[in-house]
Amino acid sequence: MTVLDLFRLDGQVAIVTGGSRGLGLEMATALGEAGAAIAITARREEGLATARETLERKNITCASFPCDVANEDQVTQTVSAVVQRFGQIDILFNNAGIAWGASIESMPLEKWRSVFDTNVTGSFLMARAAASRMIDRGRGGAIVNIASVAGLVGMPSRLLDAVGYSASKGAVISLTRDLAVKWARHGVRVNAVAPGFFETRMSEGVVKKAGRTIEQMTPLGRIGRPGELKGVVLFLASAASSYITGQVLAVDGGMTAS
Repeated sequence: MTVLDLFRLDGQVAIVTGGSRGLGLEMATALGEAGAAIAITARREEGLATARETLERKNITCASFPCDVANEDQVTQTVSAVVQRFGQIDILFNNAGIAWGASIESMPLEKWRSVFDTNVTGSFLMARAAASRMIDRGRGGAIVNIASVAGLVGMPSRLLDAVGYSASKGAVISLTRDLAVKWARHGVRVNAVAPGFFETRMSEGVVKKAGRTIEQMTPLGRIGRPGELKGVVLFLASAASSYITGQVLAVDGGMTAS
């Protein structure tokens, strides 16, 4: 096996939650370009068909499934449907997430709970359901969770005022480490990516308001560009990282290093 072969995913099946747009669709594309068959999920049916067509135009085998990752029954049904369609699950990319911006003093409790339901409970439910299939099959697998630099360090209000989001991403990091330890004996690796600031639909308000400040606080002096997460996610999903589990890789232009 050559070094480039280590990154190939031929014959594997990957689930990408929140895969109908933005970073989720970008990551689905990366895994598909490496040879994996892709199952994308999103809460709403609209957008899934367009995303599936986008992937299929790149000759990526793809299926789509509406799923609210915070709903246990929907998660169970979706994972079963993926196995029925493709026969296996090798990779889970837990990307689905939401945020709510408000000062700590005015953060509505229902919004705090909603963010945790999707970002933390959703990641747990999807990981549990997918890993159960991986373990039963006896060939291990890879789970990659999306965390955030906001889960690694405190954020000044001028940069980000979304305490529920920040706390939820810290919880995702702890979840990643604990699942990695628990499932290592089954060959299921669990890692997380902690992106810095990228221009997405979720972050566009923050980038518009504080883009210059973000650039000044980032040693590389800029916001993340499209495509700069693809290689990282492929690395963690592939045999290239076969001895890595329980780790959090910050992709932030050096923000958390300074």
